[in-house]
Amino acid sequence: MKRKDFLATCVAGLVGGAVAPHLARATSTTPVPWPATNTNDERFWEFVRDQFPLTRDRAYFNTGGLGASPYAVIDAVKTKMDELERISETGHSEELWKAVKGGAGVLLGCEAAELAFVRNTTEGINIVANGLPFAAGDEIILTTQEHVGNALTWMPLARRKGLILRRFEPSTASAEENLARIGKLLTRRTRLISIPHIVTTTGLVLPVKEICSLARGKGIWCFLDGAQSAGMMPFSLHDIGCDAYATSGHKWLLGPKETGLLYVRKEMQDTIAPIFVGAYSANFDFLKDFYSYEQSAQRYEYGTVSAPLRHGLGAGIDFIRRIGIEAVWQRDRVLADHLYDGLRSLPGVTLLSPSSPALRSAMITFVHNRLGHLEMQNHLDTLNMRTRSVTEGGLAALRISTHIYNTPEEVDKAIAGVRSAP
Repeated sequence: MKRKDFLATCVAGLVGGAVAPHLARATSTTPVPWPATNTNDERFWEFVRDQFPLTRDRAYFNTGGLGASPYAVIDAVKTKMDELERISETGHSEELWKAVKGGAGVLLGCEAAELAFVRNTTEGINIVANGLPFAAGDEIILTTQEHVGNALTWMPLARRKGLILRRFEPSTASAEENLARIGKLLTRRTRLISIPHIVTTTGLVLPVKEICSLARGKGIWCFLDGAQSAGMMPFSLHDIGCDAYATSGHKWLLGPKETGLLYVRKEMQDTIAPIFVGAYSANFDFLKDFYSYEQSAQRYEYGTVSAPLRHGLGAGIDFIRRIGIEAVWQRDRVLADHLYDGLRSLPGVTLLSPSSPALRSAMITFVHNRLGHLEMQNHLDTLNMRTRSVTEGGLAALRISTHIYNTPEEVDKAIAGVRSAP
């Protein structure tokens, strides 16, 4: 059986019994059903790891920047591209769109009609920022530790429209402290709170449900940068209560590069105006000077797009759902907690990520009192480990991300690598 056929068998949901001692790799020619999820069995996670072409010569700890894709995603893109290029068609399909958005909606806790395809989180942020009806003097609250996508987007907009940006430093001490810091910035001119679900610098999980509730009670919009949460942890956008949320497919969702999703709550779709429009954004009659936006978040989509990439995004979402997002979160946290505890025991290491597990994600950030962050990154690189330096918000630290293709042995290697720093 070809690899792609084997993967199709797995993704179709065939469930085996207990995990066999020696499971076939994704390149196997023997059909092997996907085993039942068993988060406590390392053999199950070894099976998951075998679904990725990711080299074992290097420990990859940068999912917060760029996630690896499994064979299922890669083959979905290749297969769809080959299929379409044989007949030179776009492959645009309402059926495919609904299938991918439907799966994403189940994972993210929203309706498919509230989701739009975007190229990445940054594009989603730009759609929201430029679509909201701001007036001169309106105020926007952000953190001091935003990723460039949620920092640079607002700065030129503020200059063009005369907006005021107000910032708070995210606290790793408690959820209550972050609510208090936001509360101190609120004025009668506050129109929007735009913050990350998980802070990119330290992996801090902000109390977004409480923040959205605070905003809603005062008639303030709330937008979430979800680049670091979708595919890492379970949540429901409807339960959180945000007005809009953007994420990338190429991080924790394991999807193709240049894919993403924008969520706009259906009650907000007439408030956030589509700025870029074209085919698929609206129904129209040019000669009669008539148009009507799609009655869904599809109004934010336009023009010819890559059907293979959307097909691949769907495969990534299916891969996460096949394991189960709760199981993914448990695995990510087991690895991250092991890393946190190991680094905490090392002399000369200061952890910037929250000490409370309730505030912590699968990204652990630290500084070393002898070696600068770039020197530490280079040191670990020589030991075949890929990490990410953190400079946002004036920090000078190193971040290690742990996802389902990482292993406890790799985490031990990272701890030993930091210990061996000159």
